[in-house]
Amino acid sequence: MRAILHVDMDAFYASVEERDRPELAGKPLIVGGLGGRGVVAAASYAVRRFGVRSAMPMREALRRCPQAVCVSPRMARYREVSGRVFGIFRDFTPVVEGLSLDEAYLDVTGSLRLFGAPDAIARAIRARIRADTGLTASVGVAHNKLLAKIASDLDKPDGLFCIAPDAVHAVLDPLPVEKLPGIGPRTLPGVHAAGIRTIGELRLSPESVARRLFGRHAAAMQARAAGIDERPVAAEREEKSVSAEETFSQDISEARDLEARLWSLADRACTRLRAHRLTAASVHLKVRRADFRTYTRQRSLGAHTDATDAVARLAGEMLAEWRRDHPQAAVRLLGVGLGTLSAARQGDLFDAGTRGNARLDAAIDGIRGRFGAALITRASRLPRS
Repeated sequence: MRAILHVDMDAFYASVEERDRPELAGKPLIVGGLGGRGVVAAASYAVRRFGVRSAMPMREALRRCPQAVCVSPRMARYREVSGRVFGIFRDFTPVVEGLSLDEAYLDVTGSLRLFGAPDAIARAIRARIRADTGLTASVGVAHNKLLAKIASDLDKPDGLFCIAPDAVHAVLDPLPVEKLPGIGPRTLPGVHAAGIRTIGELRLSPESVARRLFGRHAAAMQARAAGIDERPVAAEREEKSVSAEETFSQDISEARDLEARLWSLADRACTRLRAHRLTAASVHLKVRRADFRTYTRQRSLGAHTDATDAVARLAGEMLAEWRRDHPQAAVRLLGVGLGTLSAARQGDLFDAGTRGNARLDAAIDGIRGRFGAALITRASRLPRS
């Protein structure tokens, strides 16, 4: 039988901010976009008591908790800390499936003889994370991914919960049905209307009721309710694309303002690319007008690169072409995506002339990762007098 861990860092972005800035510890802290159309990227446990949660519009979050402290995300810093956490995971097993910067599945079946029982491995991982990063993680332990993920949510924050094979129904049956992955805000009202409030009631419901609720997915949902999941932990899951986009607090029509925002987005996307040690061979542009019409363009870079200047230049050309077709159009959202990804190699640089830019990119990434994205920018991007 397999031994699977689901590790979920506790309020990761907010916890990193609290660790780096001790004066924020214990305060109702929101990490997210600060504009009128911003959303919550992370919420500390102190602010969650007010009903604030991730993906909530910032306006609604501040309505619920007007005294909240708001900070902008520092993605480079979170990626740096995430890399250290994932390095700890790989000290215990090579079979790691990252779901995000702060969440992963670990198959430790092959590590039991070396490190002990699954719960002992979970405790060791939590202790290493705390010692090396000052952060806490909640871990679920079970014999499959579904149960491990449910378990990690049952003792948060800074918890450890194990579901033994002979205790699956005893643990799952009393849980609210919305604890089951796949039952979200859209599905839940119909499930409740059918008189199903717990996972056990879904597991034992007649097939006809499940089919009415979930259609062709009825059998799969009832299997989940029974704790059945045969999916393997997929180590080294390939990333298909990297992107960055921004919804503006006010629509933008000035070419200079759009170009500056686009360059910033290209910089963010390339920073992510370099953090994952990847290069890209294509650039995608996304533009959403004030009337919500959305346009996309794509063009090849000609060779793989992770250089901000090369990506920003090509994205700028596509934006200029789009603006010729849509003169004076007000823009609500811009996005830059990078595709056709490959693992970075020394020979991926375009030519010797780009090596200085590569060194500059690396230096800026390091400074931002330590002190925040707003601290430094290139002189070439400063406003001209």
